Amino acid sequence: MKQVRPKKNLGQHFLTDLGIARRIADTVDACPGIPVLEIGPGMGVMTQYLYPKDREFKCVEIDRESVAYLQETYPKLRDGIIGDDFLRMDLGTVFGGRQFVLTGNYPYDISSQIFFKMLDNKDLIPCCTGMIQREVALRIASQPGTKAYGILSVLIQAWYDTEYLFTVDEDVFNPPPKVKSAVIRMTRNQRTDLGCDWQLFRRIVKTVFNQRRKMLRVSLKQMFTDSSSVTPEFFQQDFLTKRPEQLTHEEFVQLTNMVAEVL
Repeated sequence: MKQVRPKKNLGQHFLTDLGIARRIADTVDACPGIPVLEIGPGMGVMTQYLYPKDREFKCVEIDRESVAYLQETYPKLRDGIIGDDFLRMDLGTVFGGRQFVLTGNYPYDISSQIFFKMLDNKDLIPCCTGMIQREVALRIASQPGTKAYGILSVLIQAWYDTEYLFTVDEDVFNPPPKVKSAVIRMTRNQRTDLGCDWQLFRRIVKTVFNQRRKMLRVSLKQMFTDSSSVTPEFFQQDFLTKRPEQLTHEEFVQLTNMVAEVL
């Protein structure tokens, strides 16, 4: 069968370096003994190293041409090749409710959405590895006080330990992307409870980082539709003079509980 043509509308950049493909596939070995789900296998450059591992394996691919290629190239995987949109899938049904490792050469334009879905299914996904845009990888692994520290940093690090593993240059893809890539690994930490309301935590993190240059007392005001329910003293607290990139995970928990008391 002829090779699959990369499609711009799907954000496809096919990895061509087999050495790097193997290195990425081997990142799942840090999370042994559970099934693996690969997102966007394309022509299977990583798949060829993932499916021989001693564990159950499935892949999900939205591109019909790629699905047909995979079915012909890897006939033993036919029942494990899912032609679907990962962002619309019920992940609880993929392995019958069992936990699994998520991996892949993720489409750059939806990588953040993939990780938000991972967070929504964090009890199903104890480990996530793969390749994304380097800028996003740096953001995920960044610490408070840095320019890269933002929404993804706080939300993911609340539940996962993050590792920036290695950088990948542009010339190992077809077509080459305009940016460098990076491989990361996220492993569930031991936290089972944040100590605050998770949905409110998410809402606050997104609200304040959308105005990251402003002090918390300014960006938080939009959360209160009925301003009469909040006293002026609330916004005069010294804690609210900070900017979002200065806050640790624990301080975001503290902030969430402060807001919960007056909402």
